[in-house]
Amino acid sequence: MSPAAVRAGNLIREWMEDAGLRTWVDCLGNVHGRVEGRNASAEALLIGSHLDTVVDAGIFDGSLGIISVISALKVLSINGKVGELKRPVEVIAFSDEEGVRFQSTFIGSAAIAGILSASALQITDKSGVTIQDALKKNSIEVTEDHLQQLRYDPKSVWGYVEIHIEQGPVLEWVGFPLGVVKGIAGQTRLKVTMRGSQGHAGTVPMPMRHDPMAAAAEAIVLLENLCKHPQDFLSFDGQCKSYSLESLSTSLVCTVGEISTWPSASNVIPGQVTFTVDIRAIDDMGREAVVYELSNRLYQICDRRSVSCTIDRKHDANAVICDSELTSKLKFAAHLGLKRMTGSVQDQVPVLMSGAGHDAMALSHLTKVGMLFVRCRGGISHSPEEHVLDDDVWASGLAVLEFIETQL
Repeated sequence: MSPAAVRAGNLIREWMEDAGLRTWVDCLGNVHGRVEGRNASAEALLIGSHLDTVVDAGIFDGSLGIISVISALKVLSINGKVGELKRPVEVIAFSDEEGVRFQSTFIGSAAIAGILSASALQITDKSGVTIQDALKKNSIEVTEDHLQQLRYDPKSVWGYVEIHIEQGPVLEWVGFPLGVVKGIAGQTRLKVTMRGSQGHAGTVPMPMRHDPMAAAAEAIVLLENLCKHPQDFLSFDGQCKSYSLESLSTSLVCTVGEISTWPSASNVIPGQVTFTVDIRAIDDMGREAVVYELSNRLYQICDRRSVSCTIDRKHDANAVICDSELTSKLKFAAHLGLKRMTGSVQDQVPVLMSGAGHDAMALSHLTKVGMLFVRCRGGISHSPEEHVLDDDVWASGLAVLEFIETQL
């Protein structure tokens, strides 16, 4: 939805066409490339990832998954085998997965899955520009009817596979370049706005202040304690207690990634502070309990400090369990790809949980999903320091090739 995104989409489309794919770009900026194989009416295998990234990011997040599958299909095309596929294979480079501009993730993939509501088009960025406005600037008109047309028929899709960098340290720690994903953590994103009394920093006595910055600071420390020690804050009944608390203790992570103040001057007590909260966990019930507990305690902090508090839920996604059949096929394909590289593979391909959200979460509403992770140095992502070894890029491409060849 920006000039850079349009240029990136055009480049990806060129690479797809070079690999022999029929291409098009839909009204939300998703770039599609498709080969029909022997039976164009068979259920299609969708493979993809996202073409956008965050501010000040690396070059592998999202893009590696797109390039790996295009490269694999180009190999099949060069070898004259792409026409032997028993089902269509469609590569999709999804738009706006990260939600940086509009704070609403999976816009492109949600539309394909049929879970993007028409009201989402009215979500605004910080400048008040809606998604619909941004599309209009690129000469794209989107209505509710257009969204309905974007939705894929579940009967036309066999499954969805996504290749992605791990964005964590586990694969590097175990010394393995590839891993399969058994599930993706659920997510909640909140926008918290605290309003107090704006005033002069030198003339308002401390006991008389209604300072939203101090309230926000207390709230952020509370969030950290809650997510480090959920057992000290939450209470459950029956069987849910042991399962949810155990799951939260190993998977719950919480982050305040953005904070802003008004009027943001060194000699002014702020009148308003806004910050984001990102909460993730494998257990959906446990995540909801954390959101509930956090919300209650934020209101208590604000009441005690005589400031107002508004909490907006900007995004929710339930945890996703990957399909066992696809996971097994991806695990075997990773093994064969590594064997092709090294001649032998001594260890089992690791099985991981994903704390990061992926387009596979949206696509799970349409079809079965599977994911393959690729090792990244230090587990670093969403940073210019993000890095994947050339050999690991090669390994991911070979694994995808092996997987697609199971469809011959």
